[in-house]
Amino acid sequence: METTKKAKKKPFSMNAEQIILKAYREFVLTEGKRPASVFSFTKANGLKEEEFYSLFGSFDALESSIWQGYLSTVKERLVGDQTFATYCAREKILAFYFTLAEVLKNDRSFVIQQLNDFKKMTIRPSFIKGFKKSFEDWINPILMEGKQTGEIAMRPFLDTKYDSVFWLHLMFVLQFWSKDESANFEKTDVVIEKSVNLAFDLLGKGVLDNALDFGKFLYQNR
Repeated sequence: METTKKAKKKPFSMNAEQIILKAYREFVLTEGKRPASVFSFTKANGLKEEEFYSLFGSFDALESSIWQGYLSTVKERLVGDQTFATYCAREKILAFYFTLAEVLKNDRSFVIQQLNDFKKMTIRPSFIKGFKKSFEDWINPILMEGKQTGEIAMRPFLDTKYDSVFWLHLMFVLQFWSKDESANFEKTDVVIEKSVNLAFDLLGKGVLDNALDFGKFLYQNR
């Protein structure tokens, strides 16, 4: 018995994705909100709904793709730097932050719009969820390197939460950057350097361990 082969769909133009992403950014920045529907959005830009859905399942997926793109660009630049592999954990994370700030600068207006919308939402938007997952996937191997070299202290129960600490730190840096009015965002560079160095001072053996030991002593002798 003969089987019917499903016809392959003809791929759309390679620049369809770029057209959609550019048009979406412009709409959000001009109107201050998402388009009313995929239909109205594609029609206004001379596209078919089918073209949109061949690339993105929704506006949520489109925004997630944009934010994933930021991280992908950062990773590509870091991997392309031959000296990056020789960095210690602190230097790798500093390089990540500085590179991310440079990448986001090229799309600053849209990023600020997204961050402002994020602050107004009671539920974490999809683009933040995906961005967080990718960030944690990247930083966890770096933190593990730091533990293996002794740069980061091994602390039962606490050291498994370090990625969450850095995620909150990243959100702080992004919010500071979004309000930074200094030339070439020099204040953000200072905040990145000082806050990452402080984080590693706390994560390394020393002050925090002494504080934990003292707290443990007080608890046991309360």
